Amino acid sequence: MRILLPLIACLWVQTATAQDLPAPLTDADYIPVDMAEARLGQLLFYDPILSGNRTVACATCHHPELGTSDGVSLSFGDGANGLGPARTADPDNMPEKRIPRNAPALFNLGAREFTVLFHDGRLEADPNKPSGIRTPMGEEMLAGFNSVLSAQTMFPVLSRDEMAGSYAENDVARAVRQGIITGPGGAWDLLSRRVAAVPAYAQDFMAVYPHITTPDDIAFTDISNAIAAFMAFEWRSDTAPFDGLLAGDLTLSGPAQTGLELFYGDAGCATCHSGPFLTDHRFHAMAAPQIGPGKAATFETHTRDDGRFRVTGREADRYAFRTPSLRNVALTAPYGHAGSHRDLAQFVADHADPASSLARYDRAQAILPAFEGDDFKVLDDPTQVAAIADAVTSTPVRLRTGDVAALVAFLETLTDPVSVSGRLGVPETVPSGLPVPTVD
Repeated sequence: MRILLPLIACLWVQTATAQDLPAPLTDADYIPVDMAEARLGQLLFYDPILSGNRTVACATCHHPELGTSDGVSLSFGDGANGLGPARTADPDNMPEKRIPRNAPALFNLGAREFTVLFHDGRLEADPNKPSGIRTPMGEEMLAGFNSVLSAQTMFPVLSRDEMAGSYAENDVARAVRQGIITGPGGAWDLLSRRVAAVPAYAQDFMAVYPHITTPDDIAFTDISNAIAAFMAFEWRSDTAPFDGLLAGDLTLSGPAQTGLELFYGDAGCATCHSGPFLTDHRFHAMAAPQIGPGKAATFETHTRDDGRFRVTGREADRYAFRTPSLRNVALTAPYGHAGSHRDLAQFVADHADPASSLARYDRAQAILPAFEGDDFKVLDDPTQVAAIADAVTSTPVRLRTGDVAALVAFLETLTDPVSVSGRLGVPETVPSGLPVPTVD
């Protein structure tokens, strides 16, 4: 496990930036977690049983040893072997394409203010919807998901490239291909029946949920709720040096203090990375380089990623992506919606003047295990590059010599050893008997 920063016990010179700091986090900022539910969710999170071909678990692309992501720009889901940067396409069952967007980190997703998820925000709490959640499924969305965090598990299991696999390979993928998601024989029901058929899971579900009295009562919403409880508990992050600073128990000096002052001052980082989780949960076009297959519907052939535009249809949202939380950011490389930057310092430098930096992007910053295809098709098109750059509305920031290093020093104070290590950890085995994803 990589811990980049020991706890800091330095002198913090009081400055005007102190008044700009958010209030410290408390238990009230988080949704309560039932521990029995979280322990059940832990097993399901690491169990490949939820993938069409029983080869991919949630942990395949979100592993604690890799900062709850997977350490590559764009992942391989179904059709690959190994984990993290060592994961390679399976020559006997090749994936059709890379997953279009970088696997996001999972820290603090159990906090109450995280009501919008995914890079484009296509999943969002909405009290006006019967289910309480707005999703691409529209009115077909089931009720019963306890939160948006629970509902987010529905996306990967329905994705051919992430977990479902090809329609020719398994019943779950065939149901997805036919558009049969809910109801008997739907993709979610097929997965639920798999889980229910494992005696240990059936017993645990009946023990955890009063409404489940027989294995047949287990629904996909129950599976999702358990996984969400685990993620909320496991990767709650509020014990970093930064939290000590917010509570008044810790002080900074040197580069970290300089970085703090820049972050909340002249560099303007806190304009978007605000609050205790360092995100405004909004969407901004910041010209992060587009690499990989892009985000397109089945009938589309382009390789661009229009970001928030695909959700709202508003031209002003084209190329805009959700502001990520910066908690544990030093451990969650690569950065950007397509994982364009492996180096945090380089990403900070480019982010200061994103439109200009796009033209000189160093493609060696990407971490892309070998795969046939043109990962840089958009960046080779001057018209598309210009469109991405023109969408930026933020004012460029001029950073002086040493400013980037200072900002990175401050960002390292967001590393929380407790959340990085995890609380329940990685189970040695799971009830299905399938292999638990591990980093070599």
